[in-house]
Amino acid sequence: MRKRSQLFVCALLTAVLAACGSGPVAPGFYRVQRGDTLYKIARENRTSVRNIARWNTLANPDAIEVGQVLRVEPPAGSAASAGSPSGSGGRSTAKSDASADARASSAPAPAMSLSWPAQGTVIRGFDGKNSKGIDIANAAGTPVVAAAAGNVVYAGNGLRGYGNMLIVKHNDDYLTAYAHNRTLLVKEGQTVQQGQQIAEMGDTDSDRTMLHFEVRYMGRSTDPSRYLPPR
Repeated sequence: MRKRSQLFVCALLTAVLAACGSGPVAPGFYRVQRGDTLYKIARENRTSVRNIARWNTLANPDAIEVGQVLRVEPPAGSAASAGSPSGSGGRSTAKSDASADARASSAPAPAMSLSWPAQGTVIRGFDGKNSKGIDIANAAGTPVVAAAAGNVVYAGNGLRGYGNMLIVKHNDDYLTAYAHNRTLLVKEGQTVQQGQQIAEMGDTDSDRTMLHFEVRYMGRSTDPSRYLPPR
């Protein structure tokens, strides 16, 4: 049951985190493998880069990660855009799609005001490669609060390397993730308010007590310090 829920979450959130494992995915979805590009995935699934980017709210086609689950067929009730990915016309379309997506990713992200999710010392910052968020260290049991109002879309420990984790969806563009908690105080589907306690800091799946905090904009990790007030 937990594995089934994990796969659903990964597909629904377009792989909010890359550590979703390597198990099977639902029909109409594809798990990114090493060496994949969005153009290659689109070609093999007989669709376009633009379609996959739209179905998965991808701002940048170069931002896909190994382990990420992508929708490769249109959602129920929608239709794929016209145009075949095969042949020279398909390559031209794919290149123009990639250019458009790259331009979109370079545009400033909409403003999002977050509050600090926990008190403590930032012991690791964001670099986009080895660290996709920030780590905040404090004593076990330190309150972890929602950085902004939203809905809890994941609560569990099924994502390897993150321990007891929560994911909160704030709008169509932004998600925040809270990992390594000792205790989770909210459940999936619950609405939370900014500043509401949602967990207790812990060390699950970690070698020290801390909160690992991530911000995702349109499925891609972004520096939380851009949205947090100075302190």
